Amino acid sequence: MSDTPQTAPQAPTLGQAFKYWLKLGFISFGGPMGQIAMMHTDLVEKKRWISEHRFLHALNFCMILPGPEAIQLAIYISWLMHGVTGAVMAGVLFFMPAFLLLSVLAGVYLAWGDVPLMQGLFYGIKPAVVAIVLFAAWRIGSKALKNSVLWGIAAAAFVAIFVFDVGFPWIVLAAALLGIIGGKVMPDKFKGGGGHGASDKQYGAAVIDDHTPTPAHAKFSWAKLGITVVAFIGIWAVAMFALSGNQALSEMGNFFTKAAFLTIGGAYAVLPYVYQGGVEQYGWLTGAQMMDGLALGETTPGR
Repeated sequence: MSDTPQTAPQAPTLGQAFKYWLKLGFISFGGPMGQIAMMHTDLVEKKRWISEHRFLHALNFCMILPGPEAIQLAIYISWLMHGVTGAVMAGVLFFMPAFLLLSVLAGVYLAWGDVPLMQGLFYGIKPAVVAIVLFAAWRIGSKALKNSVLWGIAAAAFVAIFVFDVGFPWIVLAAALLGIIGGKVMPDKFKGGGGHGASDKQYGAAVIDDHTPTPAHAKFSWAKLGITVVAFIGIWAVAMFALSGNQALSEMGNFFTKAAFLTIGGAYAVLPYVYQGGVEQYGWLTGAQMMDGLALGETTPGR
């Protein structure tokens, strides 16, 4: 591009970043893919807070981590710019509007869910939610499954879940082992290519550019790693202790702790695991109620 800006914009202040993440928390509809696309448009193309290459590089790492990749990406970018304060700010603002709105909608559902008008509303939303999930699965799958071997593994996982009722963690473990073995035996079938990191578009100099030095707070040290691990274990332990007096809440705490480590592959990967645990194993809710909850989640920002 001949008119590509050669000078990076001024680094955003913490206040400017706060306004952006707060705004994103209220308008981030469309699930993980929509949220990532929105952040790319805002942060890479318009504001130029981070370069295309650095954005996609960060996204690749977030995709291989368990849990929702969109909020992880937001936390990481804000952490690069403003340290721990920025990371906490982005993480809270990303999900807090959705949490408050979903809590209100859940209360309405529990109070008036059996009213014909509300039942009709949910019957209308659920087919759309199923379509959204199927479309997301197809869009992600078509990018990740590049050959017949990978499609075969996906088909085998589907059969294992829905025909043989194999636990989700065992399927993830088996797929990981197949990936390790396949990478050695058939490296051409298991190599990465394309996907998120394939773009080389340029939108001009960015605050966090391709060759911007790593800020001091982001440089690795064993001491910072140890402090971070201890802090997060401490927060988790306090939360679990607070739930220990209630059996149902304690079971939920243990279940979602495992989910946090096992749901690799993006936000939609958690759905079969939650269904197996919440509906089939513990009976916290029915399948229909889970679909209603999913419908509420898909009609609110964040996640």
